[in-house]
Amino acid sequence: MRFSETIRNMTGGGSDGWDVVRKAARMEREGTPVTHLTLGEHDIRTDPMILEAMYRSAMDGATGYMSFEGDMGLRSRIAARLTARTGVETTPENVLIVPGGQGGLFATHHAVCDPGDRALYIDPYYTTYPGTIRTVGAVPVAIEARADRNFQPDEADIAAVAEGARSILVNTPNNPTGVVYTRDTLEGIGRVARDNDLWIISDEVYDTQVWIGDHVSLRALPGLAERTLVVGSMSKSHAMTGSRVGWVVGPEEAIHHMTNLATNTTYGVPGYIQHAAAFALDQGEAFEEKIAEPFRRRRDLVAKLMEGQNAARAIPADGAMYVMVDIRATGLSGEDFANRLLDEHHVAVMPGESFGKAAAGHLRVALTVADERLEEAVARLIELANDLAAGRQAS
Repeated sequence: MRFSETIRNMTGGGSDGWDVVRKAARMEREGTPVTHLTLGEHDIRTDPMILEAMYRSAMDGATGYMSFEGDMGLRSRIAARLTARTGVETTPENVLIVPGGQGGLFATHHAVCDPGDRALYIDPYYTTYPGTIRTVGAVPVAIEARADRNFQPDEADIAAVAEGARSILVNTPNNPTGVVYTRDTLEGIGRVARDNDLWIISDEVYDTQVWIGDHVSLRALPGLAERTLVVGSMSKSHAMTGSRVGWVVGPEEAIHHMTNLATNTTYGVPGYIQHAAAFALDQGEAFEEKIAEPFRRRRDLVAKLMEGQNAARAIPADGAMYVMVDIRATGLSGEDFANRLLDEHHVAVMPGESFGKAAAGHLRVALTVADERLEEAVARLIELANDLAAGRQAS
């Protein structure tokens, strides 16, 4: 039987970037303990009071169909949150509830791209970006944000490929690098978008995890609100990854079209989950800061551990729950190093190559285990990197 071109080519014919994750899972099933520093999954799970709110809502009967655009109470809270954080007046009509940030990426690209359209995205990128673009029949076009520029995208590089494209996908704070794009960087992206009539899809799921500087939403920059679709999520800000609840914020007409998409795909998000998300948002910024604080602390811990040597060099992480580590001094690719680290030390990290060409020779370390365990795992990473670098110099 024949499968569709779309489903067969979703990964572009190569690895989907999850090989080390699968290998680590196999090792554990076979009885080998592994320290997992791969997925962006909180080690402290969803707060019990949020789960209690979810339970109460379900028991009160919120288990049937919901409106396809989402619960008005949740949309109102998100609109108020975005208005307060960005200064851009936002109403519930600007908000669509979707099944997580990934659901938002799927909906936004469907809304603005036709088959054959070129859709731009920044490399390094989260692993699903090019596959998501391919699911709508669009052509993914990567723009390299170079390591020697601290992974800040360059306006000229974007402009060089922007003519005739339909959209550009931007993620700040950035997964995998931990880099927060500067206002200058974002203004440059905005100029290219205006000059080339691009839609901007702004993935802002890490907006509560900013350690250095400020998060600037592209939607808040002059003249960009009418061409920007912001993807947000409860996953990272409230440790609700498994609840699969997120949102898209944008112009009313775009929300109308994506509501039609939801009607014909997801059929909405369960009401009891939306009510729990509204309850979680009501806990305010202090609660969000509590969720974020372990990653700030662990980011500092990793930076301190890596001082005084150059075999494994941490890229300054200004946000998000990861540290990108440059291991090019070892002579190995990120993939080869990650496999050796897993085989020899039972520590699983993501190879930089999983996130694009720009991250080759790097690793992404997720700050998602208890401090002591993280310290031990990073020490093993540094030990392996120093041994390999020393052996390379000796030869």
